Amino acid sequence: MRFQIIQPLLDLTLDKAKRIQMRRKIAADNDISEKTITRWEEAFFQSGFSGLKPAERTGGRSSKLPDNFPELLQEAIQLKREVTTRSVSQIIFILEGEGKAKPGVLKRSTLQRYLFEAGLGERQLKMYRQDEQSTMTKRFCKPHRMMLVQADIKYGVGVIVMADGEKRTAYLSSIIDDHSRYILWSEWYESQDEYCVEDVFRKAVLKHGKFDKAYTDNGSQYISRQLQTSCAMLGISLKRARVRSGKSKGKIEKFHQVVDSFIAEVKLKKPVETTELNRYWQIFLNEYYHKKPHDGIREYYTSKGITVPDAGITPEQEWNRDTRALIFLDSKTVGEAFLHHEKRNVDKGGLISYNGRKYEAGAHLIGEQVIIAFDPMDDRTIIVYPKNSSSFTASPVQIGEYCVREIPVPRAVAEEPVTSRFLDV
Repeated sequence: MRFQIIQPLLDLTLDKAKRIQMRRKIAADNDISEKTITRWEEAFFQSGFSGLKPAERTGGRSSKLPDNFPELLQEAIQLKREVTTRSVSQIIFILEGEGKAKPGVLKRSTLQRYLFEAGLGERQLKMYRQDEQSTMTKRFCKPHRMMLVQADIKYGVGVIVMADGEKRTAYLSSIIDDHSRYILWSEWYESQDEYCVEDVFRKAVLKHGKFDKAYTDNGSQYISRQLQTSCAMLGISLKRARVRSGKSKGKIEKFHQVVDSFIAEVKLKKPVETTELNRYWQIFLNEYYHKKPHDGIREYYTSKGITVPDAGITPEQEWNRDTRALIFLDSKTVGEAFLHHEKRNVDKGGLISYNGRKYEAGAHLIGEQVIIAFDPMDDRTIIVYPKNSSSFTASPVQIGEYCVREIPVPRAVAEEPVTSRFLDV
């Protein structure tokens, strides 16, 4: 055991700084002082393996320990159980402060050894705390489809090959059903911005209906206010995984391993744009992934004692045979939920600027501030919301052959009065 601990330090080619760094790490990992490790190193270099053998004990408790040590040990165990992060030094400080142990009688190394034997060593508790923190990331599977979905982005490094041979990265945004492992929507994009995430969410809801909850990581695309607002409007709850907790998104991460095999194949095709890449991807998804028996589905039913056919169950089969009804939403409702909203001022020509283009708002709104709603992926039209009138759809300005002779009066300007109210007074 001691040899295994110090073995990395026996490399004579290590420089002093590297040796100190490794010794410090080994000490922390094994809950042993650096001084002890140094002593073991010296003993090994002097006497070999025999120098690492612990000194034989005469049996029983050391005579140097106080007579009431068993009681002190029980107190120490109780203190450690109360607050598992308490160090041995803190426990000794408490026992001495309460007058239960005389100052200097309890040694850190001695108490540490006895606590370790009681299962309360720092290394043992560290493993327990890690396990406790990961309870929420232990394996789980919802009993029905659309109760929970997982979403993530996968990098496809060098999958796009330009005409000049330059390789570009594409980004796969996907949503997978937690129960059936069925892909609700998955598409390649040229950039990994929030729009590619919103687009996939929108298309998934339009095609398969509303899901109860979406589980994502903490990427900026998934914590955007727009996505939260859109999901809230549709009654979808968003839950984010803990930082550095990739295992909690195991199903989408496992799916990404399948994506790796697709990337290896599609690179041979050398697609020149995302349209071509997505065509190959949809074929792969629908003809291979969805129709291939999934080990995760088998494991889920086996764990519940349910017999699974020898041929297995595919994501497509599991999705189609689920008894939970799908909840479809009106396309207009879904579309409006994913629209972005911004404020704009109507210029003196009755136009609104958006995305480098001019849209017709009308001369009656000149000088007013309005709210526009738009789809960032489609700028053919926008919806304009004036303050005191109904909303309307605006299209990009078409420059005609002739100018308009009659110009509508802005709402801020009143019609020509019949008389002078000032002079009438």
